[in-house]
Amino acid sequence: MVNFNGDLLPDSNHFLNHKNRGLQFGDALAERIRYSGSVLLFWESHYFRLMASMRQLRMEIPMEFTLEYLEEEILKTLNASGRAKAPCEINITVFRKSGEDFLPPSLGISYVISFTPLESAEFPLDTPGLVADLFKDYYLQADGLAQLPHQMKLPWVLAAIYADENDFDTCLLVNHRKEIALGLHGNLFLRTGQDIKTPPLADGCSDEILRKFLLKQDWKETPYQLQEAHISPFELQQADELFMLDISSGISSITQYRKAKYTREAATFVLNMINGYIREQT
Repeated sequence: MVNFNGDLLPDSNHFLNHKNRGLQFGDALAERIRYSGSVLLFWESHYFRLMASMRQLRMEIPMEFTLEYLEEEILKTLNASGRAKAPCEINITVFRKSGEDFLPPSLGISYVISFTPLESAEFPLDTPGLVADLFKDYYLQADGLAQLPHQMKLPWVLAAIYADENDFDTCLLVNHRKEIALGLHGNLFLRTGQDIKTPPLADGCSDEILRKFLLKQDWKETPYQLQEAHISPFELQQADELFMLDISSGISSITQYRKAKYTREAATFVLNMINGYIREQT
């Protein structure tokens, strides 16, 4: 089942048409949330990120769009699908109502809630690692839009095709200043010695929930130190470790980039930190 504006419909139902602004203009947002089988993980962070993104895109937020309302709509969808006690990834897609011109006839929105079953609420240890390359055919514009969970993903699509055509597992994307922004499988983290760094939001990375979670942790009692800092493509081959982080993929370790090969020590540490938090919540 999917939830379209509060109505439960079979997932085979054709409820969108050619006038959909998400299809025509990419005028849409999508927030992905992990559900443990009992708890919506990081739910408040996801909710406030979605609301802030809608405001930034000048979408009209319905009065009923409270934290509690959306949680009830998600659980209603899972209950109707018989998945209320099973791990899932929830996807909330919000798009402006139909209109065939750049100026929408209304700033009002519609939404769709769907889900994908998961084997576990915790993230698995990724094996084997990924072989990566730099995607330089197109650059990301590092501005305020880059941080939003918008649906304008052509650079990612083209990078994925490039990787497939050239026998790579993943790619790293660069911004218009030729700094590393992020990777196909999430925000990039680079470790050199005991220092881990990840690009700041101003470099075009995603303002993603797990990235926020890690930046809020107290790293003083850990073997590592985490900071936001620019990453140059020249640093990649000098690093000890590269990994990407995303709410869908979890940890995706890069084990080779060009002639450089990497370990997975910090990635394993970070994975255990995140999974430990998930176990506490459930």
